[in-house]
Amino acid sequence: MKAQSPEQVIELFASAVSRGDVAGALTLYDPNATFAPQPGEWVRGVDAIRGALEQFAALKPTLTGEITKVVAAGDVALVMNRWQLTGTGPDGTPVAIAGHSADVVRQDADGGWRVLIDDPWGSS
Repeated sequence: MKAQSPEQVIELFASAVSRGDVAGALTLYDPNATFAPQPGEWVRGVDAIRGALEQFAALKPTLTGEITKVVAAGDVALVMNRWQLTGTGPDGTPVAIAGHSADVVRQDADGGWRVLIDDPWGSS
């Protein structure tokens, strides 16, 4: 997957997670990206991020969002997104979480945009 704009990175990510496509979601990350799977917890690199995304995918989620702000400076942008995730826990109980993310994305030499810092809890 290749995002053509900062906003599209977030939209493609939500679509991939909702389909359970962890591999597709990972293509949207910079190889050295940092991700916050929980508030105050950070993992770095696509291998570590893969583990966190697999946990989300196990919920068979539907991830939706509303981009609330984009601030760009050249090939770097901050994208704010109000998101909701619904799914099913391992024991069959419904799961519903939400937040307001702060994501830093960067444009590659090929013109595509990738996530550099992904903090789903960034502005909650």
